[in-house]
Order: sequence, then structure tokens, then C-alpha cells
Amino acid sequence: MNRPIPAWFDDAKFGIFVHWTAASVPAFAPVGPSPFELPPDQAFSHSPYVEWYQNSLAIEGSPVHEYHHQHYGDLPYDAFVARFLANLGGWSAEPWADLFAAAGARYVVLVTKHHDGVLLWPSSRPNPHKQRWQSERDVVGELADAVRARGVRFGTYYSGGLDWTFGGIPMRDFQGLIAAIPQSGEYLAYADAHWRELIDRYEPCVLWNDIGYPRAADLPGLFEHYYERVPDGVVNNRFDFIGQTSGDVHADFVTPEYSTDAPAGGRKWESTRGMGTSFGYNHTETDADHLGPDELVHLLADVVARGGNLLLNVGPSADGAIPWVQARRLLALGWWLRTNGPAVYGSRPWTRPEGTTADGVPVRFTVAGDALYAILLGRPSTAVVELPAVPTSDLTVVGLLGYEAPLTWSRAGDGLRVELPAVPAGTPAPVLRVMPRQ
Repeated sequence: MNRPIPAWFDDAKFGIFVHWTAASVPAFAPVGPSPFELPPDQAFSHSPYVEWYQNSLAIEGSPVHEYHHQHYGDLPYDAFVARFLANLGGWSAEPWADLFAAAGARYVVLVTKHHDGVLLWPSSRPNPHKQRWQSERDVVGELADAVRARGVRFGTYYSGGLDWTFGGIPMRDFQGLIAAIPQSGEYLAYADAHWRELIDRYEPCVLWNDIGYPRAADLPGLFEHYYERVPDGVVNNRFDFIGQTSGDVHADFVTPEYSTDAPAGGRKWESTRGMGTSFGYNHTETDADHLGPDELVHLLADVVARGGNLLLNVGPSADGAIPWVQARRLLALGWWLRTNGPAVYGSRPWTRPEGTTADGVPVRFTVAGDALYAILLGRPSTAVVELPAVPTSDLTVVGLLGYEAPLTWSRAGDGLRVELPAVPAGTPAPVLRVMPRQ
């Protein structure tokens, strides 16, 4: 399938991921490096991902195993599921949607089922192995309606590769992960029915599958059904990592996790990560364990300058509240984007994505229309900024986003010397715009 990327997805640049699972009840994982950075023999036993609590609990001697028995004794994970589902009665989609819109997100992707198998919508295909393993309330539909009412698109995540109600735990290594993907006809019919139900009922802008999918699946048929229902939808690369990497199976974009490594070949990509070390809410994480507001702005600028989108995760607590440590970071991003969004939304990479000013401030470049944007990842030391290798002409106009008057500039070798109205204060990333006079 040779299909161009829908313009909206390449233009959006910034989305919100939401991991809200039963693991938010214990809300514990060891704080530390991502599983991809841990030694192979610790990638699962010491996973910092709270949403993997059930698997970590099954590994004797793991930090989660020790924590659980200290705080909960022999309480089964099912008790967390029951409490989580009971809490849904007090949840409201409206505050979430308000915050995501204020953050400047252009799309939201909700985890509708994670590896524990709990569904966040009242499916017509209930779990065959667990009773009361889905929400009676339509969390998926309510959030979809709320974000769309604010002009934000809505997509769905579904764990097609793992469902621990069908077995597979404990997984102790990546080989065990692959072996745990259910291959039975029962599970394939179950997962396929869910994906088609999500497509038909909610028409998501993104199909965000995770881990893998049963080998016998008719993925071309599933994707064809999706594109007929949502012509401008997009599919990620996690239905079949090997096939989608080689091009034998269709994917619209690739998804590095806790990484900003752009893929080879110019493929569209989306970097995803939590603000801290987990996707799900971890009550032991401190403010210092999260990327700061300035770091998040710089992360977004770096990803966008190299052609990617940033899917930044929010992990609500068990009662559905978005922790303040996360909310204030989203508000800071939104405040920066309110002024500097023209350098982000709808932009494309320039001939070179990065550089450095004469006084050592890193720069990321984007283009949109006939404008070149230089995003300074830091505060210049003076009110004069020199950008290397920026083409100019006698008709060039230079501006500072958020300041209405044009700036005085001159040539500096092969670059540009710009006089700012003052040394920028209180912003993590001032943005210069270089364009021809209109």
C-alpha cells in the first residue's frame, strides 16, 4: 500500500498520550532508565513503567514484587481492577479536554486497553476469561466527544500484542515478550472484533497498536476497513515490527519510544515518552524525575525540526485526576506554543535542522510557507544574535515571534546578525522569523 501521509498528521506536531489503567491504583514502579536502557536481565524485573505492574509483580524478587507484598500482602491484581472501575463513576472528561487544548495539543491518543486487558469502553465483545473486566461507562466515547468539541483530534491505542488475561506472564526478557503474544484463533477474533468496534464506533484519527499482533491476522483487510471509515486516518508501525520495518506490511509512521532517533529513509515518525520515567502514574516520582518545562519545549522543537511529531504522555491517578506535576508542564508548553506555534504547526524541516548561534546557543530550524524559523534553545547572553549560514537578501524581513515590529539586521559572513529589542526574559526558546518582505 503506497499511501501519502495525511497532511493533518504531518502538520499537527504535538499530541497527548493518555495511560490510565488499573495499575494507577498501586501506582508504583522503580524510578530509573527506560527498559531499552536497562541491562537485558533487568529490563522487565526493574521496568520503570507502572502500567507493567502486573507482570513485574509476577517476577519474584523484583522491586514491585517486594513493594506489593510489603503494602498489600497477597492481594490479587484483580482487586486493583475492581477499585479502578469503581472510580470511573467520579471521572469527568471535560477537565482533561480543557487541559489538552490549553497545552496546544492537536490530537489525543487514549489507551483503550493495555496489557492487563481491561477495556475502557462497554464492548459488545466482553473478556471470555474475566468477568467485569471492562468499563460500564464509555470513557473512550466521552473523551472523544470532549476533545473533538475543542477542535482536537482523537485516536485510540489498543494493546494488540499482549493481553495477560490470555496468559503470558511473567515475561522476564524480550524473548519472553515475543513468546507471550497470543496466537490462538480465540484471541485473534477477540482483538480483531475490538479494533473494528473502535473504528466503527469512534472513528479514531490514529490506530496506535502496541507490541505486535497475532501472525494469522489479515492486517491489509483491517487497514482497508479503517481507511474506508476514516480516509485521513493513520496507522502506526507496531502491528508487525519486522514486516512494517521492511515495508512488507503497511505503516504510516514509526514510533521510537523514549528516543528521538529519527528513522532512516525520511519516514514519518512520532517520538513518544512520559514526562517522567513511566507512562502510568507513579506516586514515587518527584518533580526532579520529570523533564522540566524548558526541557519539554526544547524536546518538541528538536523533534519537529527533524520531521517528527511528539506524543507526550499523561498518566492520571486512580481517581482520574491529572497530577499537578504533569498539568503545569502541559500549561507551560501551551503558553510557549501560543506565541511560537507558527514555527511548529504546519512546519517542515529546513535543509539543515540545527545549528548554533555565535555565543553558543543551540538552534533548531523549521520552515513554513516562505518563512524560515530559528528556535533558540536557550537564552542568548546579549540582545544581539548571530545565526550562521542563513541566506538573506535586500528584501529580507526579520522578526521575533511575540514582538510586532520588525528587527534590525545585517549580514554577518554567510549568516545573519539580528538586534533584539531586549535580552529575552522568561522564555525557554525565543523564535526568530526570517522571510521576504510582503
